[in-house]
Amino acid sequence: MFNRNRGLWRMAVIVSISSLVTGCGILSPDDPEDEGPIVVGTTSAPSTLDPAASWDGSWELFRNIYQTLLSYPSGATAPQPDAAERCSFTDSTNQLYRCELREGLTFSNGNSLDAQAVKYSIDRIKKIDVNGGPAGLLGSLERVQAPSEREVVFHLNKPDATFPFVLATPAMSIVDPGDYPADALREGDGVVGSGPYTLRSYEDGERAELVRNDRYEGFAERHNEAVTIRYFKDSPGMVKALRDGEIQVTYRGLAADDVVTLQGKAGKDEGLQLVEGSGTEISYLVFNPEDPWAGRKEVRQAVAQVIDRAAIAHRIYQDTVDPLYSMVPKGLTGHTTGFFDDYGDPSVPEAREMLEDAGITDPVPLTLWFTTDRYGSETAREFKEIKRQLDASGLFETTLESRPWKTYVAGYLKGEYPVFGRGWSPDFPDAENFIAPFVGEQNALGTPYLTPEITGELLPRSRRESDRANVERDFERAQQIMVNDVRLLPLWQGKQYLAASTEISGAEQALDPSTIMMMWQLHRKTSW
Repeated sequence: MFNRNRGLWRMAVIVSISSLVTGCGILSPDDPEDEGPIVVGTTSAPSTLDPAASWDGSWELFRNIYQTLLSYPSGATAPQPDAAERCSFTDSTNQLYRCELREGLTFSNGNSLDAQAVKYSIDRIKKIDVNGGPAGLLGSLERVQAPSEREVVFHLNKPDATFPFVLATPAMSIVDPGDYPADALREGDGVVGSGPYTLRSYEDGERAELVRNDRYEGFAERHNEAVTIRYFKDSPGMVKALRDGEIQVTYRGLAADDVVTLQGKAGKDEGLQLVEGSGTEISYLVFNPEDPWAGRKEVRQAVAQVIDRAAIAHRIYQDTVDPLYSMVPKGLTGHTTGFFDDYGDPSVPEAREMLEDAGITDPVPLTLWFTTDRYGSETAREFKEIKRQLDASGLFETTLESRPWKTYVAGYLKGEYPVFGRGWSPDFPDAENFIAPFVGEQNALGTPYLTPEITGELLPRSRRESDRANVERDFERAQQIMVNDVRLLPLWQGKQYLAASTEISGAEQALDPSTIMMMWQLHRKTSW
């Protein structure tokens, strides 16, 4: 997300005219009186509480209860110190990165957070090496040193100008060595971190109760004392809770119908506000190379030729998302429209010709998998639309299958699904993060994607370049390779929508560049 400033988050805030006239706009900086926790609703529940296991939406919670060396203060588009006092490359090749910790850091249990704890936390990610987990982010890391109590030195095995962005991801959360095993994931529903909040209680799939961590030392200025996160199965239930006053904010999972309603007169009349901003979250299909049908390039190309993204965006999402034609979304340096350039508009005759040239004349049987409780209420409808499009072509006979997120993840990591849907929110705001996580022997998909030119040439060369505007051509080439392979098929790029009662301020400051919710920015208004 280089060349992208905070102005890109052009927030369109919908509030009542009377509130604007009386000066009680949603930007009020006043600290709230203690009226109990602010309750935030989302449809994106964590899959784990251990950072060593997570390369998914669990980061939403992690950002608020754990601490990283670097993070994103409000308004920042590049990582800034958090647990660290300062960090920088100390060589000319971007291979030696040094951080000095803040003085006197402790975990929420009172144990010291020193350089050894940082080294331990990073080392255990690589040692445990969860399939599909965050170890894939550390491909350039050779070793970590802790030469003194406050000094951490990262030795990289190759130049990597994006390494500070990696350290700023919640995957690199610092954990207490006395409470997290070095070679296994931590069990139970407790957390020992050093973030802005502590996790007072947790019910899997139900709620997480966060309270202010008085031991926290970092950049976050907390505007509330406590936040409770409630996890919902779908948007209608979440919005009903908002209307009933059971929650004050919704984040992730607002259905298009609810967005449209909240944008209109009904939302204003109910005293609700909608914050809208540009987003870099994407949705895409993954083809399993081991499947006898999805593993055939001609079949993947035919699917790419039939899929009508514009119809999905309009019919299912009511234009609250935009069609996407490359894995790198609009707004990032290196974005292209490769799938549109190569395939153009959807065409059944052209798809039929692709299959016939490969000797495939009968309808291709494909099973499409999606998750029931991760990416919003429209997911099932979206996959029914994809099935409708493919079946209507006469070229495919599709079957739909689904699972809840936790078992869904286990299935795709085992390679059980021929074709499956995934969403991706960036680890950090750079085009690399929409390419590197999906390629290589081990990746975020759980299915190897070997691309020697990308992994051996394009990514290494781009990582030597600190000025990310200079890597555009490498990323364009990488995307073209991915278009040619059709191992991944981008579908749409999302926008960000937060709904809140008009008593809540700070929603527009609560998103960091990777669209993770910074709960400490939320507060109640105190003046009307």
